[in-house]
Amino acid sequence: MKTFANLVEEVQKPGRCRRCGGCVTFCAAINYGALTQDPDGTPRFNDPEKCIECGLCYMFCPVIGELEEEARRKALWQEPMGNVLGVTVARAKDTSVREIATDGGVLTALLLRLFDEGRIDGAVLARGSGPFSRRPFLATTRKDILEAAASFAGPPVARDLVGGRYATFAPAISALGEQMRQGLRRVACVGLPEQILTIRKMQVLGVVPTDSLYCLLGLFCSGHFEFGQSGRKRLEKLGGFAWADVEKINVKDALHIHVQSRGVITIPLEELDFMRRHACRFCTDYGAEYADLSCGGLGAEPGWTTVVTRTPLGRAILADAVQTVVEAYPEADNPRAGDQALEALEQRSEWKRARAVRDGESVGTGSVAAV
Repeated sequence: MKTFANLVEEVQKPGRCRRCGGCVTFCAAINYGALTQDPDGTPRFNDPEKCIECGLCYMFCPVIGELEEEARRKALWQEPMGNVLGVTVARAKDTSVREIATDGGVLTALLLRLFDEGRIDGAVLARGSGPFSRRPFLATTRKDILEAAASFAGPPVARDLVGGRYATFAPAISALGEQMRQGLRRVACVGLPEQILTIRKMQVLGVVPTDSLYCLLGLFCSGHFEFGQSGRKRLEKLGGFAWADVEKINVKDALHIHVQSRGVITIPLEELDFMRRHACRFCTDYGAEYADLSCGGLGAEPGWTTVVTRTPLGRAILADAVQTVVEAYPEADNPRAGDQALEALEQRSEWKRARAVRDGESVGTGSVAAV
């Protein structure tokens, strides 16, 4: 049976670790304590002698093909980009939510609705700890949910732009440990594609703490970007701006940098390989294909969100929200808004999948996991 030691050799050393946090979260939840995470989310041995070599961490890894077919059945996955019951362009009805949230604020509105109705008692989210730093946490109040949304869209603090290394990724699954400690039984989890797949694999075997998750809400993902001082300087030169003037950054079909007094500067993703995390070269999932609902700004006008319904649970959540806290894009303004968003998602999903296969072949991996 393969163990974490095999993950180190097969996944970490080749630079393919997605830092989803699944292996560490499970090990900690069962109180083995063999694994821990570095500040950047990289898993490592904390105490090798505590490892019982159960092999579950290996099976949960999104890079490894174990449990992949079972996870697909769990998520009703199908070619070419996961199960798609429908695509809706929408936004939060509450203007105060739209003002602080990314894109149309649909995810924030959904979480607030679920929390207010008592359908969840918490949510695993990530919030900003700096202009390009994210950390996972367990939201247990309305205030927590709103603060998480605001931390993504708010302007960077000037002193945080001087030094340090920044990333657009947070290992959200690690916050599930707090869920266990607080004893919450109905929790929503917002995560990136690799995190959602890891959770689906854990759900296949019914392991803690995923037995307490109510729904999985996925985020579109073109890749994660990491950069230090030299990377920031290079990005400044590419876009012709200064960090002190940056108000907000959003990654969709390109990198959109909102600059004070200049509007939005757009940089194609193809020009950002110098700051893309190496492991992202091999990820094939753009639209969080294993989630109940997937969301992102791709294919929607500014201020609106593209929402992909993937499971009956996701459809029920969205249907309730449309009647209460979310409004769909006016059909009179554009009757093809949903179709156009779907077309954009199909194109971007194919782009990411083809790129991952190409990059996998270029380094001699032969194939990549269908994540």
